[in-house]
Amino acid sequence: MPDGLKVRSAVAGMDCVLVIDDDPGLLHSFTQVLQAYQIPITTARDGHEALAAFRWYSPGVVLTDILVPERYRTALAMRSIRPATKVVAMSDGAGVVRSEFITIAKRFGADAIVHKPFDVSDLVKLLRTFVQRRH
Repeated sequence: MPDGLKVRSAVAGMDCVLVIDDDPGLLHSFTQVLQAYQIPITTARDGHEALAAFRWYSPGVVLTDILVPERYRTALAMRSIRPATKVVAMSDGAGVVRSEFITIAKRFGADAIVHKPFDVSDLVKLLRTFVQRRH
Protein backbone atom coordinates (compact mmCIF):
# COMPACT_ATOMS: atom_id res chain seq x y z
CA MET A 1 0.00 0.00 0.00
CA PRO A 2 1.41 3.44 -0.87
CA ASP A 3 2.48 5.62 2.06
CA GLY A 4 -0.32 7.67 3.56
CA LEU A 5 -3.16 5.81 1.88
CA LYS A 6 -5.75 3.80 3.70
CA VAL A 7 -9.40 3.06 3.39
CA ARG A 8 -11.16 4.10 6.55
CA SER A 9 -13.98 1.94 7.92
CA ALA A 10 -13.87 -0.65 5.18
CA VAL A 11 -17.00 -2.73 4.82
CA ALA A 12 -16.43 -6.20 3.43
CA GLY A 13 -16.96 -6.28 -0.31
CA MET A 14 -18.14 -2.67 -0.64
CA ASP A 15 -16.64 -0.13 -3.02
CA CYS A 16 -15.11 2.89 -1.38
CA VAL A 17 -15.62 6.58 -2.05
CA LEU A 18 -12.54 8.61 -2.98
CA VAL A 19 -12.83 12.24 -1.85
CA ILE A 20 -10.36 14.68 -3.42
CA ASP A 21 -9.88 18.03 -1.69
CA ASP A 22 -6.93 20.09 -0.50
CA ASP A 23 -8.66 21.13 2.73
CA PRO A 24 -7.59 18.72 5.52
CA GLY A 25 -10.52 19.81 7.69
CA LEU A 26 -13.02 18.99 4.97
CA LEU A 27 -11.38 15.61 4.32
CA HIS A 28 -11.53 14.87 8.05
CA SER A 29 -15.22 15.82 8.15
CA PHE A 30 -16.02 13.61 5.16
CA THR A 31 -14.14 10.75 6.81
CA GLN A 32 -16.04 11.13 10.09
CA VAL A 33 -19.43 11.37 8.41
CA LEU A 34 -18.98 8.50 5.98
CA GLN A 35 -17.51 6.28 8.70
CA ALA A 36 -20.58 6.98 10.83
CA TYR A 37 -22.74 5.76 7.93
CA GLN A 38 -20.46 2.77 7.26
CA ILE A 39 -19.43 3.95 3.80
CA PRO A 40 -15.77 3.12 3.10
CA ILE A 41 -13.75 6.21 2.26
CA THR A 42 -10.26 7.08 1.15
CA THR A 43 -9.05 10.63 0.67
CA ALA A 44 -6.54 12.52 -1.43
CA ARG A 45 -5.28 16.10 -1.28
CA ASP A 46 -4.29 16.37 -4.94
CA GLY A 47 -4.28 14.58 -8.27
CA HIS A 48 -1.10 12.63 -7.52
CA GLU A 49 -2.51 11.16 -4.28
CA ALA A 50 -5.85 10.59 -5.99
CA LEU A 51 -4.33 8.51 -8.79
CA ALA A 52 -2.36 6.44 -6.27
CA ALA A 53 -5.54 5.81 -4.24
CA PHE A 54 -7.46 5.00 -7.42
CA ARG A 55 -4.90 2.41 -8.49
CA TRP A 56 -4.71 0.86 -5.04
CA TYR A 57 -8.38 0.87 -3.93
CA SER A 58 -10.33 0.99 -7.18
CA PRO A 59 -13.05 3.26 -5.74
CA GLY A 60 -16.54 3.07 -7.16
CA VAL A 61 -17.19 6.78 -6.60
CA VAL A 62 -14.99 9.87 -6.85
CA LEU A 63 -16.24 13.02 -5.10
CA THR A 64 -14.37 16.17 -6.10
CA ASP A 65 -14.68 19.90 -6.64
CA ILE A 66 -15.47 20.70 -10.26
CA LEU A 67 -14.19 24.26 -9.94
CA VAL A 68 -10.63 23.05 -9.39
CA PRO A 69 -9.82 21.86 -12.92
CA GLU A 70 -6.85 19.64 -11.98
CA ARG A 71 -8.95 17.61 -9.55
CA TYR A 72 -11.91 17.28 -11.85
CA ARG A 73 -9.72 16.26 -14.81
CA THR A 74 -8.18 13.61 -12.56
CA ALA A 75 -11.65 12.25 -11.71
CA LEU A 76 -12.63 12.11 -15.38
CA ALA A 77 -9.34 10.38 -16.23
CA MET A 78 -10.16 7.75 -13.63
CA ARG A 79 -13.48 7.12 -15.31
CA SER A 80 -11.79 6.81 -18.70
CA ILE A 81 -9.64 4.05 -17.16
CA ARG A 82 -12.60 2.40 -15.44
CA PRO A 83 -15.90 3.49 -17.05
CA ALA A 84 -18.05 2.19 -14.17
CA THR A 85 -16.52 4.81 -11.84
CA LYS A 86 -19.09 7.41 -10.83
CA VAL A 87 -18.04 11.07 -10.58
CA VAL A 88 -19.85 13.36 -8.15
CA ALA A 89 -19.08 17.04 -8.72
CA MET A 90 -19.08 19.26 -5.67
CA SER A 91 -18.93 23.03 -5.44
CA ASP A 92 -19.44 25.85 -3.01
CA GLY A 93 -20.61 27.87 -6.01
CA ALA A 94 -18.38 30.83 -5.16
CA GLY A 95 -18.62 33.17 -8.12
CA VAL A 96 -20.64 30.73 -10.22
CA VAL A 97 -24.38 30.84 -10.61
CA ARG A 98 -25.87 27.46 -9.62
CA SER A 99 -27.42 26.86 -13.06
CA GLU A 100 -24.05 27.55 -14.71
CA PHE A 101 -22.38 25.05 -12.39
CA ILE A 102 -24.92 22.36 -13.27
CA THR A 103 -24.36 23.01 -16.99
CA ILE A 104 -20.57 22.83 -16.56
CA ALA A 105 -20.72 19.66 -14.48
CA LYS A 106 -23.05 17.85 -16.86
CA ARG A 107 -21.06 18.94 -19.90
CA PHE A 108 -17.95 17.43 -18.36
CA GLY A 109 -19.60 14.17 -17.42
CA ALA A 110 -20.61 14.36 -13.77
CA ASP A 111 -22.98 11.58 -12.70
CA ALA A 112 -24.32 13.76 -9.89
CA ILE A 113 -23.85 17.24 -8.46
CA VAL A 114 -23.81 18.47 -4.87
CA HIS A 115 -23.65 22.06 -3.71
CA LYS A 116 -22.04 23.18 -0.47
CA PRO A 117 -23.48 23.46 2.02
CA PHE A 118 -25.34 20.20 1.57
CA ASP A 119 -27.49 18.08 3.80
CA VAL A 120 -25.42 15.13 5.08
CA SER A 121 -28.28 12.67 4.82
CA ASP A 122 -28.86 13.67 1.17
CA LEU A 123 -25.16 13.18 0.39
CA VAL A 124 -25.10 9.79 2.10
CA LYS A 125 -28.24 8.70 0.23
CA LEU A 126 -26.65 9.79 -3.08
CA LEU A 127 -23.37 7.99 -2.37
CA ARG A 128 -25.20 4.82 -1.37
CA THR A 129 -26.92 4.77 -4.76
CA PHE A 130 -23.50 4.64 -6.40
CA VAL A 131 -21.52 2.46 -3.99
CA GLN A 132 -22.09 -1.07 -5.18
CA ARG A 133 -21.35 -4.31 -3.44
CA ARG A 134 -18.77 -6.28 -5.34
CA HIS A 135 -19.52 -9.89 -6.22
